[in-house]
Amino acid sequence: MTALTALWLPILLAAVFVFIASSIIHMLPLWHRSDYPAVPDENAFISAVQPMAIPPGDYMVPRASGQAEMSTPEFKEKLNKGPVLVMSVFPSGPFNMGKTLALWFVYSVVVSYFSAYVAGRALGPGANYLDVFRFAGATAFIGYTLALWQMPIWYGRAWGMTLKQTFDGLIYSLLTAGAFGWLWPR
Repeated sequence: MTALTALWLPILLAAVFVFIASSIIHMLPLWHRSDYPAVPDENAFISAVQPMAIPPGDYMVPRASGQAEMSTPEFKEKLNKGPVLVMSVFPSGPFNMGKTLALWFVYSVVVSYFSAYVAGRALGPGANYLDVFRFAGATAFIGYTLALWQMPIWYGRAWGMTLKQTFDGLIYSLLTAGAFGWLWPR
């Protein structure tokens, strides 16, 4: 067993590596270019929705009030007529990238912390590089990817986007595993 206090450097360095890699992946027009296509006639859509002043949050349209309403002909007609949406509404104005990047870094530290916890419980100081790589990498992969798969299953998100994000998570987990293997206490 390895104490978490002995793993603070790989925890932070792994988060820094992931932060840098994710910045590169999302700034360059690589595989995420087509993630969010525009709606047809965006101006008409904005003009139709803007007067509603929808507060920031997550919404489903149409939304039944309960099981009984879901079986009514009126609700079934709404579903058939469409559109059927699951959407997130952000506050109007510029996107707060600083807050988002800070939260992403904190999230990366948390994933690295749990990677340290699992690897540290399984392995002692001086453990073999590949053993550390395997425990830390598998835990990081779980942290960065598995919850993403719920989105296409339950909310209709495109499988292509989820697979691309899973590939991103693989990169992040390999970087995390490498940082832990490299800096594991001897």
